[in-house]
Amino acid sequence: MLIYAGIDEAGYGPMLGPLCVGMAVFGVEDWAPGDPAPDLWDRLAPAVARSPAGARAGGGVPIADSKRLKLSNQSKTRHPLVHLERGVLGVLAAGRDAHHLVATDSELFASLGVPEPTHAWYASTQTALPLGNDAGTVRIDAAQLQGAMRRSGVRLLGMSVRVFDETEYNGMLSRVRSKSRVIEHALGEQLGRVRRHTGSADELRVVADRQGARTMYGDLLARCFDRVEPLEESQRASRYAVDGRHRVILHSEAEDAHLPVALASMAAKLTRELFMVRFNRHWSERIPELKPTAGYVQDARRWLRDAGPLLTAADREAMIRKA
Repeated sequence: MLIYAGIDEAGYGPMLGPLCVGMAVFGVEDWAPGDPAPDLWDRLAPAVARSPAGARAGGGVPIADSKRLKLSNQSKTRHPLVHLERGVLGVLAAGRDAHHLVATDSELFASLGVPEPTHAWYASTQTALPLGNDAGTVRIDAAQLQGAMRRSGVRLLGMSVRVFDETEYNGMLSRVRSKSRVIEHALGEQLGRVRRHTGSADELRVVADRQGARTMYGDLLARCFDRVEPLEESQRASRYAVDGRHRVILHSEAEDAHLPVALASMAAKLTRELFMVRFNRHWSERIPELKPTAGYVQDARRWLRDAGPLLTAADREAMIRKA
C-alpha cells in the first residue's frame, strides 16, 4: 500500500494568533511501487472538487489551498469558513460510524491531536460546529466521500495539526532564529508522526509545501530517517529518497498538485481560524465595540491600539509574536 501524506501550514505571517502546521495521511491501494503518487482528485471524483465552482457544478466537496477557500471576514451572505469546515468535517466524518460529526471546536481539536488551548483568550466558551453549513448536508458529503474512497481503494489514515501558540512560537523563534526554522521543526515532528502509519510492506510518499528559497533539506530529513539520498535540490523542487524505497518532496504551491497537501492546508487554517474565534470572543466580551481581528500585521496593530487600555504589559508580551 502507498502511504500518501501532505503537510502545509497556516499562520506564517500574522502578529497575533497561533502558527498551525497540518498533515493529512491517506492509504492508497491499487498502486504500483515506483509509480508517481496518484491524483486523488481524479480518484475520488465526483465526491471532491478542486474549487468551490467545481463543487457547485459537480456536487462534490471542494478540497483546495485554504487561501482559495477561506472567504472574506466581511462576507455578508456566507460564513467565511463555510468551505474549510465542509471539507475538513466531511473527510473526518467519512471515516466514522454513522458519519458522526464533531459538534464543537474542542471535539475537532481532539480529533486533530490539538491540545485544548491554555491562554486565557483561547479558554472561552467552546464554539459549536458547523458554523457555516447544515450538519445534515455535511453528513451527506461524508457518505459520498466514504463511497468514493471505498470504490477507489483510498482511506484516510489520519489528519493532525501541530499548533504553536504565541508563547511556544516566541520561545522556539528565540532558539532557532528564523520563522522558516520553526516551520522546519514542525515538519520534522509531522514526519515522525507519518512514519507511525507506515508498515514494513508499505511505501511512503510525503509532499510538503516549501517556504522561502531553501532547496536543501537533507540535514532535516536525516533527523527523521536512517538514510537520505538527494534526488533533486533545485528551485523547482527538493526531492529525496529516504530509507531506500520512500520519497519526500518539497516544492512551492504543492497544495495545487497534491490533494493531501490541500487538505492539510485546510485543517491548519480551520484550526487557526477557530482559535481566533475564541480570541475575538474573549476580548469583545470585555470591550463590546472592539472590532475583531484576523491577526495579520496591519490589522493586528489596529486591534492592539483599540484594545490598548484593556491590555496589560504581560498580555502584550504573551500575545504578540516576535516576527
